[in-house]
Amino acid sequence: MAEQMLLTKEGYEKIVAEHEELVTVRRKEVAERIKEAISYGDISENSEYDSAKNEQAELEERINKLENMMRKAKIIDESAMSKDHVGIGLKVKVKEMETDEISEFSIVGSTEADPFEGKISNESLVGAALLGKMVNEIAEVQVPDGIVHYQVLEIYK
Repeated sequence: MAEQMLLTKEGYEKIVAEHEELVTVRRKEVAERIKEAISYGDISENSEYDSAKNEQAELEERINKLENMMRKAKIIDESAMSKDHVGIGLKVKVKEMETDEISEFSIVGSTEADPFEGKISNESLVGAALLGKMVNEIAEVQVPDGIVHYQVLEIYK
C-alpha cells in the first residue's frame, strides 16, 4: 500500500478546499488566458501564451499533488484520542527547563506543519521527542546548540 500521510481533519479539509478552488475556478481562468493569448495570433513569439501555458503546467502539477495527498491521507480522529499521552492531533503546553519559557504546540503530520502557527510535525526533532510523553515527563531534544529539555505541562485537544 502507498505510504500514508497523517492529517488532522482540519488539514484534510484545507487540502480539499484548495483542490476544489484550483479545479473549479483557477483552471477556467488559466484556460481563458490561453484562449485570449491565442487570439493575438502567432503563438511562436507570444509571451502571454508562454506565460499562460507555464501557469497551466504549474496549476496541473499542484492539482495532481493535492489529489495524491487526498488519496494517501489518513485522517487522525482527534475526538477518539486519549489526552494521557502526547500524540498527533493533540496540543501540548511545555516548559523549556533551561529558560522556564512556556510554549504551546499542536502536533500534526508533516504536511500540515507550520512552526509560525505553533504546528509542529510529528517527524520534527521536538515533535518526535514529545510523542508518547505524559504530563510532567521531560522530553530531551538534541538540537544543533546542544540538548533542550521540555517538561510537558498540559495535553489537550
